[in-house]
Amino acid sequence: MKELLYLEVPTSETQSVCSWLQADFQPGIGEKIITPDGFRLRVTAETTKAEVAISENLPRELSIFVWSVQRTTYVKVFRWGNQPFPQEGQILQRLTTDIRNSFPYKYPEPPAIDLSQQSIFAALAPYYPQTVKYFQKMPNGEYDLTRAYWWEQRWREGVRNPQKPRQVVFSHNREDKSPSSPTYDIIYIGGALGAIHAAVMAKLGYKVLLIERMPFGRMNREWNISRDELQSLINLGLVTSSELETVIAREYKDGFNKFFDANNPVKLRSPVLHTPTVLNIALDSDRWLQMCGQKLRAAGGEIWDETEFLGADIYISQVELNVKHLPSQTQKRVTGRLLVDAMGTASPIAWQLNGGRAFDSVCPTVGAVIDKGFAPQVWDSQYGDVLYSHGDISRGRQLIWELFPGIGEELTIYLFHYHEVNPQNPGSLLEMYEDFFTILPEYRRCDVDKLVWKKPTFGYIPGHFSVSSSDRTVAFDRLIAIGDAASLQSPLVFTGFGSLVRNLERLTKLLDIALKHNLLSFRHLNQIRAYQSNVSITWLFSKGMMVPTGKFLPPQRINAMLNTFFGLLADEPLEVADNFIKDRCDWFTFNRLAIKAARKNPALLLWIWELAGPKDLLRWVSNYLNFGRYALVSALLNGWFEHFLNQIEPWLEPRYPALWLRLLAINYAIITGKPRSPNQVTNTNPQETMQNSEAQILN
Repeated sequence: MKELLYLEVPTSETQSVCSWLQADFQPGIGEKIITPDGFRLRVTAETTKAEVAISENLPRELSIFVWSVQRTTYVKVFRWGNQPFPQEGQILQRLTTDIRNSFPYKYPEPPAIDLSQQSIFAALAPYYPQTVKYFQKMPNGEYDLTRAYWWEQRWREGVRNPQKPRQVVFSHNREDKSPSSPTYDIIYIGGALGAIHAAVMAKLGYKVLLIERMPFGRMNREWNISRDELQSLINLGLVTSSELETVIAREYKDGFNKFFDANNPVKLRSPVLHTPTVLNIALDSDRWLQMCGQKLRAAGGEIWDETEFLGADIYISQVELNVKHLPSQTQKRVTGRLLVDAMGTASPIAWQLNGGRAFDSVCPTVGAVIDKGFAPQVWDSQYGDVLYSHGDISRGRQLIWELFPGIGEELTIYLFHYHEVNPQNPGSLLEMYEDFFTILPEYRRCDVDKLVWKKPTFGYIPGHFSVSSSDRTVAFDRLIAIGDAASLQSPLVFTGFGSLVRNLERLTKLLDIALKHNLLSFRHLNQIRAYQSNVSITWLFSKGMMVPTGKFLPPQRINAMLNTFFGLLADEPLEVADNFIKDRCDWFTFNRLAIKAARKNPALLLWIWELAGPKDLLRWVSNYLNFGRYALVSALLNGWFEHFLNQIEPWLEPRYPALWLRLLAINYAIITGKPRSPNQVTNTNPQETMQNSEAQILN
């Protein structure tokens, strides 16, 4: 028995595909014998007139059948025996062409709704029945579903009008008409990632205002990170070690990375990649934000929540914001020295500054925090799923799961896919939620109706394919973007939170210098970015996991690519995978792994060419050359440049602050993303460390 064809049919209506095969598809030869899941195609007397001998005792026929997983239909064709079926190639080609014409890709649009006439549940129930059903079981389900709908509509609007972004920032080359001193040093817009940085800057003595559209402290995403990355929060003095322990919901033993490989060749199947120190700390995000808010207020900062940003006027000496308090619908204006955009992917500022093309890719991400309801044998809460797939390409997307244990029986589960930014197919949160609630039992055995839902988690996580440190605008006079608004993320796990925390010291120190010396023009602020050449080189991995809009790939293709690379990481020492996923891959390790991947799977280069195309591959070559240049500069400056800066700082900074800012930015570009040594890639749980020390004393 030999597999001849494997197709993804982008529809959840599997029975319709089966009926079409049985009734409408005409193979042009042979006799159709209907089966429950398709049909068998048997050689008739007319097709055997040539009296071709059959060498084995098997029926001379093809088996064509369908099945469903991930709300997607798949078709396979098998041949009994080794001898080709008459006109076999033509039949397979006809089947492929006809099925593509009959079941093309469709990219559904969320309906236009009027919430003054009906609830969000009533409006969306005909289109997303499972989503409405389970959001109704969540404590703030109506509010959260409204926000998910709003976020998708706003994202779609930005993607589809890239040449005409809404102008929200206005520059005036003059002093403000009311020349009073700015009320605040820094105004942050966005209370998630913005709250962390705002609290740090407030503790440095700056007068800070945080503006948040939602009630402050309410997150639609949970945060996972590792203990060594959290150390930067302690180093900056934001929290103490004991305070940090109070917001850690769970620290698990190991994280698994595994991709579906049942349809991959044997050599492209991979074992589980264990990453015990990647995303293994689950934070209580609500408690963490509340702590950041308390730190901010204690340092003299203010928080205006349920307040929407409307626009900003930038003058020579200050920036003036127009905002609206949503409960009262009253507008007011506020002034500051610097505006920080932390609004995330939907930021109208980011869209405006980048000509409507703020991002090259995005991860539409949905999920939920589940309080309880899983059977005891389903999952051990000492373990997490970092990256996992349980099927092949599904309706033009390679769906990937993440699972992180929380407090008690809590599990936070995400479903996402890597996606190109395309006006025809912007990417849908609501469609993804319909998938999530329907296929969750396929991923983890459960009765969805017995689960106790705590809150949803969703968002668009952006990606930008940087060619150099200056190819994307993250700053304007008296304005800078951080976090997702600046496309600060990791190319594999797309953790904007982790990327911000890893770069927090860098952003804080440079911004502190800019504010102290009033270096708030575009040319100075644009140096305060978290660009890493080793991150920019890996955007090709993200590109290789996206199905181009309207294009059909072999369903197993992306899983085969992922298994190729993660199989290599599984064969490496622990620190290699840890460094790679945490954006610490060095030039030599990258090249060594790339060569090994090409040897293991020579077709990989052709697959990447097919997905990326010549334009993006040439763009990537520029990345690679830039990566090599940074590696050379780092090798030349490593060991003495940082020490040199420490010596000249007292003399240089007060006399030439702009030069000092530039040199420090160069130093951070060199030292950020350095690989950690094996003894640094360990689980540094204080309780375990103390127990190990006690054991050594007793011995």
